[in-house]
Amino acid sequence: MSRSVGIVGLPNVGKSTLFNAITQAGAESANYPFCTIDPNVGVVEVPDERLDKLTELVVPKKTVPTAFQFVDIAGLVEGASRGEGLGNKFLSHIREVDAIAHVVRCFEDENITHVAGKVDPISDIQVINLELILADLDSVEKKIDRMGKKARSGDKEAKAEVEVLTKLKDAFEADKPARSVELSDEEKLIVRDLHLLTMKPILYVANVSEDGLHEADSNPLVQKVRGFASEEGAEVVVISAKVESEIAELEGEDKKMFLEELGLEESGLDRLIRAAYSLLGLITYFTAGVQEVRAWTIRRHTKAPQAAAVIHTDFERGFIRAEVVAYQDLVNSGSMNAAKEKGLVRLEGKEYVVQDGDVMHFRFNV
Repeated sequence: MSRSVGIVGLPNVGKSTLFNAITQAGAESANYPFCTIDPNVGVVEVPDERLDKLTELVVPKKTVPTAFQFVDIAGLVEGASRGEGLGNKFLSHIREVDAIAHVVRCFEDENITHVAGKVDPISDIQVINLELILADLDSVEKKIDRMGKKARSGDKEAKAEVEVLTKLKDAFEADKPARSVELSDEEKLIVRDLHLLTMKPILYVANVSEDGLHEADSNPLVQKVRGFASEEGAEVVVISAKVESEIAELEGEDKKMFLEELGLEESGLDRLIRAAYSLLGLITYFTAGVQEVRAWTIRRHTKAPQAAAVIHTDFERGFIRAEVVAYQDLVNSGSMNAAKEKGLVRLEGKEYVVQDGDVMHFRFNV
């Protein structure tokens, strides 16, 4: 399944440093946590302590984490919606991702020039948001022009489509993104083929200095970003891209010691990955056997047969039942056999909605 987050940001905000930390971590990893597919796409492991605990419990021959993509979206400048700079490339890349991580500079450094001459995170956010809104406005206006004649001739479907498009057009002209417009599921289907940039879910990454990691709550720049994000119900992840690039060079005990020296329990990159995973509405279920313990990604509210299809389409086609035990019940029991003896392993049918953390075994026949 497609699951990708595009990293966007103005020049000199730390976007490239952060993405380089992602891909550098991949180069140093020995067990598929990270890898780089090409120069601007990095595949990252979703950190999950439950997978580690299941591995300790089952002692499998191998452990496979779940993962998704970060995409480095390059070339944004003011005027991108009109093709300035690498505007067209920027827009085409961002249309292909499922969500947006917007890196915003929240540190002062006279040695790093800001493109606008001053550090103002809200202005930075608004520049990018406006470019995306203008691009979406152009798409909607063109579609209205194409559908208008049909709508005026009495075509009911065309009329309904123009009504939805006009609702979005009004929002864009008020500098509001598509995700701020309340649309029914049916209305969302009508405009799905436009791949609107501002319909994508977004989170903000406040990039601070190394010292700023422990002062985020008192950092006025971070507070401005949090205030802006709260108005649209978006999450803010505070990181130091510079620190992340240093962490990415370390492994095992060295990495753990470095984090302890910084007073951190985990890297900012791990927090960002989890936030992005959640933003996409994704959850994890597990399969656990002596051959392999593995994490699988599905969308929230997925039913058992469709969850099985993530492993193999035959599992869905021949689905009979799913053996299910909640992660915590399995861990508390100490083994699958003990969980069964306690009656904690259930047999679920085709209508079962898989829950985050379910440990599953599928019965199928093809």
